[in-house]
Amino acid sequence: MDLNSDLGEGFGQWALGDDEALLDVVTSANVACGYHAGDASIMRRVCEQAVACGVAIGAQVGYRDLPGFGRRFIDVEPAALTQDVIYQVGALDAFARVAGSRVRYVKPHGALYNAIVHHEEQAAAVVRAVVDLDPTLPVLGLPGSVFLRLAAEAGLTTVAEAFADRAYTPEGTLVSRRLDGAVLHDPEEIARRCVAMAAGEPIADVAGRPLVLTPDSICVHGDTRGAVGIARQVRAALTAAGTGLAPFAR
Repeated sequence: MDLNSDLGEGFGQWALGDDEALLDVVTSANVACGYHAGDASIMRRVCEQAVACGVAIGAQVGYRDLPGFGRRFIDVEPAALTQDVIYQVGALDAFARVAGSRVRYVKPHGALYNAIVHHEEQAAAVVRAVVDLDPTLPVLGLPGSVFLRLAAEAGLTTVAEAFADRAYTPEGTLVSRRLDGAVLHDPEEIARRCVAMAAGEPIADVAGRPLVLTPDSICVHGDTRGAVGIARQVRAALTAAGTGLAPFAR
């Protein structure tokens, strides 16, 4: 099982999360590329730290929305969105290469991630960006999404993702952050859910009904309160259950 986290999400003197501590826990790092968060100095630092820790570097691409942290839907034209994604991946790949590695995969962020679960045009635009830039790059996304379907049809490697600290609807989508209970905070509960996910066993959706998720990668958010402690507990629980941890992309 791969364990990933969204990292490098500060900007200038503003810091968010403990990237260094999380890089000692996770196996893949979704690094912000400057559109929803991150800047050149942060991208270089996180890439260097990821390489030192043996963590795979992924490009976390999003809408150009620093004030909204990329969590607001933007009705950007598909052709422009394609170029925005190429721009972001290319920028991060430059810093990854300076650090002695390269970008290994692409994961959309925030509102873009949620939009392309159903938004055909924007999903196709993101797929087009990866195909045009490097069709060997895997893409990380929500199982059952339009994005992963179109990516598979285009010949890209698709990686199904689940979220350690997020509540799910009965349909298997994420509960909106605007609703109470969308983000989970109990480390023990989160760890139990992750062990169940890895074993193909059901977790409870937001209505309390069983929901089976079969992820290739589990995300622990770097900006959740107590993120480092949660990530450590998740890793320990998965290891104790006999689940090996390794990056899905090398």
